[in-house]
Amino acid sequence: MKRRSFQLVKMSIWALAIACTLAFLPGTSAVAADVKEIKIGNILPLSGPSASVGLQNQWAIELATEKINKAGGIKALGGAKLVNVFTDSKGDPNVGSTAAEQLINTDKVVLISGAWNSAVTKPSTQVAERYGIPYVVPVSVNDAITERGFKYTFRIAAKDSWWARDQFRFLEDMKKATKTDLKTIAFVYENGDWGSGMKEQWTKLAAQFGYKIVLDEPYPSTASDLTPVVMKIKAAKPDVLLLTSNAADAILLTNTMATYKVKAKAIIGTGGGHADPSFRKTTGKNCENMFDVVEWETDLNRPQIPALNKEFKDLHKFDLAGESVDAFASVYVIADALERAKSTDPKKLRDALAATNLCGGKGKLGIDILSYDCIAFDEHGQNKYAGIVLVQFREINGVMERATVWPVARKGIKPVFPMP
Repeated sequence: MKRRSFQLVKMSIWALAIACTLAFLPGTSAVAADVKEIKIGNILPLSGPSASVGLQNQWAIELATEKINKAGGIKALGGAKLVNVFTDSKGDPNVGSTAAEQLINTDKVVLISGAWNSAVTKPSTQVAERYGIPYVVPVSVNDAITERGFKYTFRIAAKDSWWARDQFRFLEDMKKATKTDLKTIAFVYENGDWGSGMKEQWTKLAAQFGYKIVLDEPYPSTASDLTPVVMKIKAAKPDVLLLTSNAADAILLTNTMATYKVKAKAIIGTGGGHADPSFRKTTGKNCENMFDVVEWETDLNRPQIPALNKEFKDLHKFDLAGESVDAFASVYVIADALERAKSTDPKKLRDALAATNLCGGKGKLGIDILSYDCIAFDEHGQNKYAGIVLVQFREINGVMERATVWPVARKGIKPVFPMP
């Protein structure tokens, strides 16, 4: 009898041990009850040439995180709160790679987001892939980021080839609408991965659309004098000037072109520095009638935009920009994946991200404000629905604004084309 009692006790102890072990496996209800915080690593350029946009992305991420946490956090994990760990890449690929290692091994994040600069995003996603940690890319646009066969990388923004494609589509539409002859084109771009990637796309499309390339000029974003570049533009006399710049060099280039009275029928930026709020403020009338290609603008017909933009502007004195909206949306994408994964296990989180299908009109603020309707990733991790709009810098009621002009224009606004 004693032996049988001992066996029963022994079996009970084993059963309890097994139950306790199962209770703490990822995805179980016990884990959901025990998870209090979920660490998300963020790699951003918080100093260096891209610091302005890096900080705006950080502020957007913080605002979205605050809203999600206030709404109850990740309900499938017992209301666990999102906690951001920010690291400064300085726009340096080596620093970004080291940051990814630190976030994974020291900070123990379950997912990484970043890194704005394509040159930083490429190696840091490689680190995350090696460790099997999901990496959400809100903004970096170099095509190669999602074309290396990686399984843990997911990009929300449109890629280089789509941005360049729509710059040329816009030009074709303007040529037809205004009967403007456009024959020559110039490329001026920062000499990092972003600028070089855009230049590759431009070159293919220039041949496709029949443009003669009269200037191909890379330059360092850290340049303190871009007069030699501007003089080359002036000598080349392009009909179309395509630009890829960070904030400081976009400002310097625009003001220097104004000083030397450089003209073109169309000058088109590629987001980045041209989308930075400091660009309008610092260039003033010098940027008037220039164009910029972006994923988003404040005047889009989305009813939730005005209140959110006001909230952001009250906090930081800047309007939201396309890239900070991508960063804002990325937090909702991550939260949605956590809810469906019901776990912080990286593999389960990766599978949930791959199955993302978030569409507007369903009460998710981060999705309802976008210029396109849905976020869903293809087999490469690229958001299939990411869209592009063209804006023009216009003085309206004495204020320099970014007015959407293509593919659908703001009410009462028509593009000024060619530029006077």
